[in-house]
Amino acid sequence: MTQRRHVLTAAALAPWLPKAFAADAAWDRIERTARGQTVYFNAWAGSENINAYLQWAGAVVEKRWGVKLEHVKISDTAEVVKRVRTEKQAGRVADGSVDAVWINGENFLAMKRDGLLFGPFSESLPAYAAVDAAGKPTTRIDFSEPVAGLEAPWGMAQLTYYGDSAKLPQPPRSLAELLAFAQRNPGRVTYPKPPNFHGTTFLKQLLLEASADRQPFYAAVKPEAFASLSAPLWRTLDALHPNLWRQGQQFPASNTVMRQMLADGELLMNLSFNPFDAANEIAAGRLPATVVSWQPSGGSIGNTHFIAIPFNARAKEGAQVLINFLLSPQAQARKADIKVWGDPTVLAVERLSAADRALFAQSAAPGTVTQPAPAWPEPHASWVDAIEREWLTRYGQ
Repeated sequence: MTQRRHVLTAAALAPWLPKAFAADAAWDRIERTARGQTVYFNAWAGSENINAYLQWAGAVVEKRWGVKLEHVKISDTAEVVKRVRTEKQAGRVADGSVDAVWINGENFLAMKRDGLLFGPFSESLPAYAAVDAAGKPTTRIDFSEPVAGLEAPWGMAQLTYYGDSAKLPQPPRSLAELLAFAQRNPGRVTYPKPPNFHGTTFLKQLLLEASADRQPFYAAVKPEAFASLSAPLWRTLDALHPNLWRQGQQFPASNTVMRQMLADGELLMNLSFNPFDAANEIAAGRLPATVVSWQPSGGSIGNTHFIAIPFNARAKEGAQVLINFLLSPQAQARKADIKVWGDPTVLAVERLSAADRALFAQSAAPGTVTQPAPAWPEPHASWVDAIEREWLTRYGQ
């Protein structure tokens, strides 16, 4: 009876236990349950550096927490969304094939809208306390859609241009300068063909730069307003295309193809969503050290990329342990290192301990952005399909 009374007393007191104690206890349970689990992490596999980074992270997580990471290498996240949706329709509510997925934008919106995500979980992770949610608002807003704890921020991105300063002494830093530059250098500028991600991002950048009011683009697109709101983009492209590579009648498949065209001297500039991209290529010896990076002086589109856990993941605990480690200063600093990946951190580095801040100390590498521009939030995800469809109607071959 005495033992039972003690149990009841502890249970009765539980609601008044300190939140930190309760959170620590909950996290301890997650770590214990995660041990022995295998996390099938579906992530883009188009970069040897990223693949190697995930191998490193997997080795650390398995050694420390007994969680095995299996990198399921994918080329299109939309296919993962379709797979999880199919599993839900088939009634697979607890034995899904995906435990974690690298995601953002329209794919996140689709999974959130269709109830395909586990959570909220991200802001309960111990490592989330160091995320710079105030200084980097896109860690909580994904393509104008509230994250609501359904995905964890992993890295930062911002549209960035780069070119060889030996051939490009004055990079174009505005839409007007870009149009004039293309006119002076016909055939030496282009962009990837939408719906390639970088090509569509370039279109959104031009739309925001060409519009007097950007606010309408942060709400869901309204079919009746699309023609008038998107008109500045089509006017801009009509002026730009005749001066592009192959007169805007053909477009490279990707910015990777464009990078080689830049290296070969066929193009004068390339674009990326990673501000460290050119620096990575210089460090790898694929571009000369004279290449410089810049962003439009008024601002360029920026966002956060995330990791989410599907609603039917088998290893939800293991996925949370993995993501928590990927948010740690050790993992974020390694990811930000030019020699490893060069992906900007989501953490508020200035709030870290001196020892953790030291992990991020790097000398400025050739090719990095020297004058960062303001980051503009992504338009609402619904604008992507609308812009791509209209672009294909007007310019698709």
